[in-house]
Amino acid sequence: MFGGSSIKSTATHRCYLDLSPSGLIRVVSPFDAVTQAQLRRVRPRGNWRGVSKGWEFPLRAADALQASLGDRFPVASELAQWLHWSRQPLPPMPPHRQLIALADLQETLCDGRQPLTHQRSAVRWLLARRGAVLADEMGLGKTLSALLAARAMVRAADLRVLVVAPVGLHPHWQREADVLALSIELVSWARLPAELPEAGTLLVVDEAHYAQTLQARRTEALLKLARHPRLRAIWMLTGTPMKNARPKQLFPLLAAIDHPIARDQRQYEALYCQGHWRERRGRQQWEAGGASQLEDLRKLTRPLILHRRKQQVLDLPPKHRQQHPIALAEAESLGFDHRVDLVVEDYRRRVALGQVRNDAESLAVLTAMRQIAAEFKLPATRMLLRQLRSKAEAVVVFSSFVQPLMLLQQQTGGELLTGRQRPLERQTAVDRFQNGESDLLFATFGTGGLGFTLHRAQHVVLLERPWTPGDVDQAEDRCHRLGMGSGLVCHWMQLGPADQLVDALVASKARQIEILLGPRRIAVERQSLASMVRRCLQVA
Repeated sequence: MFGGSSIKSTATHRCYLDLSPSGLIRVVSPFDAVTQAQLRRVRPRGNWRGVSKGWEFPLRAADALQASLGDRFPVASELAQWLHWSRQPLPPMPPHRQLIALADLQETLCDGRQPLTHQRSAVRWLLARRGAVLADEMGLGKTLSALLAARAMVRAADLRVLVVAPVGLHPHWQREADVLALSIELVSWARLPAELPEAGTLLVVDEAHYAQTLQARRTEALLKLARHPRLRAIWMLTGTPMKNARPKQLFPLLAAIDHPIARDQRQYEALYCQGHWRERRGRQQWEAGGASQLEDLRKLTRPLILHRRKQQVLDLPPKHRQQHPIALAEAESLGFDHRVDLVVEDYRRRVALGQVRNDAESLAVLTAMRQIAAEFKLPATRMLLRQLRSKAEAVVVFSSFVQPLMLLQQQTGGELLTGRQRPLERQTAVDRFQNGESDLLFATFGTGGLGFTLHRAQHVVLLERPWTPGDVDQAEDRCHRLGMGSGLVCHWMQLGPADQLVDALVASKARQIEILLGPRRIAVERQSLASMVRRCLQVA
């Protein structure tokens, strides 16, 4: 492979081979027809990323590239190091049966817990795979399952355990690792390392849906680690592998675990994302935001994605959802309609003038309508909270917007949990609620719906819903967990067309996710959010 011809700097070279930000071989050269024809014949096949990015090939195409390009293309030093490591693979791991024995799954942990049946099966499942997505629902103990499997790997080979997780979840990961006497290295999504040590690494990725956008830098950095020659295994953990019901979001996760169907992005998008060329502003653009052939995608991904629901593996009390349509008094209704009309009419005026150029503007109008509705829901929400608290019920209230939560807290008391607080302040608020010092907690979806256990609550109030079923489930399932006392009631406050539209969208997306991950076969016609908003606004 490229015997010894490496370069430290590519600044003076017009043609060279480099390592891309996502861990692929990048072929950099001015455009010429002969080289382009040679690269199209290379197998495994590469992808043309445009004039600025050139061609990208998987690392296993190195021999074919050398045979095709010869010595005309020197190799950058980082890529040369990767190729050197790929010629000296890590020693093989012990057989699966031995790894299971090393996991010691019948052991009572030092805090008195014993792994549950579904956790033990998850450990066995992970240890049989070097790339996998553990997609159990929230609250099923994915952290402990992954760490038990990681401990078996550490006992079998010289490797380190690198855990990628949001900063707010680091204390939880460290506590669980300490229970197992397992040494782990924790990094945040914002500070992913550029390299891995030579000895070998097991990479555990929590909240793996953070990598659902290929263009994001954190996704590129994660894929680079996932393709590193010194990586022993990568296990992705997420309760929402496809938060927005789009197969395109699943592609980065499949690419990270090197699933065969994710080795050709364009083919994947054509098959499962309704990928097609569309002319826009005089230029052909590739669009792949749809969903198709989900049953086939489900069959192909099932061996490497483990998704189980709580009702399948736990004897949890039931979770019920109640919708609360709000009827405003005449004066309030006039005020609400007037404020919404101002937003909608301004949008229609800009449409007539040709000033609305993309779907983002219609979504901004929807967000403004939802903020107005949240304000007008506060009296009904306060009344509901008084009724629940009079029965000594603990309640968590979620919203996308900080201001209405702050107003509710000022009027009713309770704890506040938002992204504006420091991590220690957030944990203090959660501890006060869980310890019974407060019976009311107000949280934003982005903060309270991530990583915290709030199972003391018997009621969850959603002032409005996020657009994705995954975020709705994340919030509700903070409370619907092991250790809760009785059943959970989820109250959906609903006012106006914006809430009705988003709630219908959440149901539509949930049905589509069910096709891929759930046990039932159903058909659903999915509409884009932007088209639903435009219809709601009566804009052609």
